[in-house]
Amino acid sequence: MDTPATGLTFRDATDADVDALVALVESAYRGDSSRTGWTTEADILEGQRTDPQGVLEVIKGSESRVLTVERDGRIVACCQLEHRGDHAYFGMFAVSPALQGSGLGKIVMAEAERLVRETWGATEMRMTVISAREDLIAWYERRGYRRTGKTQPFPYGDERFGIPLRPDLRFELLVKPLV
Repeated sequence: MDTPATGLTFRDATDADVDALVALVESAYRGDSSRTGWTTEADILEGQRTDPQGVLEVIKGSESRVLTVERDGRIVACCQLEHRGDHAYFGMFAVSPALQGSGLGKIVMAEAERLVRETWGATEMRMTVISAREDLIAWYERRGYRRTGKTQPFPYGDERFGIPLRPDLRFELLVKPLV
């Protein structure tokens, strides 16, 4: 879908996008480049945020897709969407650090919500967020998501998810009705 007012193009990712998507996600969350934006996890996690195999699995999944957002032919944002019965899962959300705070994240979320409602008939969007990320959770709450209080442990020892810099990390489930 092309959005002339914003100059954005939304499309499903392909195998050819994997390297660019990994680079985008890493730049938004890890390392010094992530400190340009406000979504950085660099103070709580080191190592990788994702890898090519993980991104490719989502692209190839029969019940998932990576919504890719381009501006002027360059990938500037993305998110993972998974169909899970009556709800959809939202993850791997990344906006280029240089564009964070510009309103692009709101646009991407709105399109993701519209897409899962219309394509899969999802009545609720769910996501998990590291509970220590109060600023990020507050941003999602302003977009209609609510904290459930349901948590799951961070996968300590599995470096595919990063190397924790603190011992108290866990994921919290956030939900938003889409009806």
